[in-house]
Amino acid sequence: MSRFGGPEVLEYTEVDEPIPATSEVRVRLFAAGINPNEAYIRTGTYSFYTPELPYTPGFDGAGVVDAVGEGVKHLKIGDRVFVAALLAKRNTGTYAQKVVCDANAVHRLPESISYQQGASLGIPALTAYRALFHRAKIKPGETVLIHGASGGVGLLVVQMAKGIGATVIGTASIEEGKSLVKASGATHVLEHITEGSIDKIISLTNGKGPEVIIEFLANMNLETDLKMIAPYGRIVVVGNRGSLEINPRLAMMKEADILGMALWNASPDEYNASLHAVEAFLESGMLHPEVGDELTLEEAEKAHAQILNKKARGKMILSID
Repeated sequence: MSRFGGPEVLEYTEVDEPIPATSEVRVRLFAAGINPNEAYIRTGTYSFYTPELPYTPGFDGAGVVDAVGEGVKHLKIGDRVFVAALLAKRNTGTYAQKVVCDANAVHRLPESISYQQGASLGIPALTAYRALFHRAKIKPGETVLIHGASGGVGLLVVQMAKGIGATVIGTASIEEGKSLVKASGATHVLEHITEGSIDKIISLTNGKGPEVIIEFLANMNLETDLKMIAPYGRIVVVGNRGSLEINPRLAMMKEADILGMALWNASPDEYNASLHAVEAFLESGMLHPEVGDELTLEEAEKAHAQILNKKARGKMILSID
């Protein structure tokens, strides 16, 4: 990108190969993840981050370490890795054949996980972890409702919640998405919840309601969430696309908490702890990322045109030769 604007500002071009400095590594990438926040950053109007131009987008990817800076102990040339560089001090961008970033943003990828799956981690996996463990502080045995569970983040929320012993209810709008949510470990899979289907959720939770709700479209669902959340429950707002009017008494009656969440706000300690947890979840087999649409690096413009408008089914990625 040499200017801000629509998807057309993404140019496929040659740049100098980046060189890692102390405590940095270079990764030869085979896949890069596409995230909605990268489309917002492209416009130059994103409240969390406005990059200096020219700028190569991309925070997530997977590949092989091909150069190591001084002071790096946990990685060596040839290691299979995934990159999660959202909060890295240096990140040359994963929409590229090679990326240089902080070594602590790069973690080993098990042989059982493909590069495409590895590129599906990063922001989605760390968002899922922060929503469940840092914000909701979910406990084994609780019930969690995940709106829009068939997306790149939603499926990982399902897997993590199921993996620590929670009961999972997921929603999706198409049959393929419902099948993915079920395969990821959801006990119940439903159509998207509306005012008219609150009773269904209440009946599935023995009249109590879910203790945790992970909300990806708060402007549409928040009032409904407050009506079905369990007493003292926690609603984590991960996504929102507008304003709404609600009656605060609904929160008062349940003493329910509405918790905002943005991965950008994670402290370095929280972010690093999340990365170690994701690596451990991968090693244990708890996580198995679902790859959605796969485009080529040359098609980054097309990917940005689709990412905010297409119904999610797993994680959209760029395949890199």
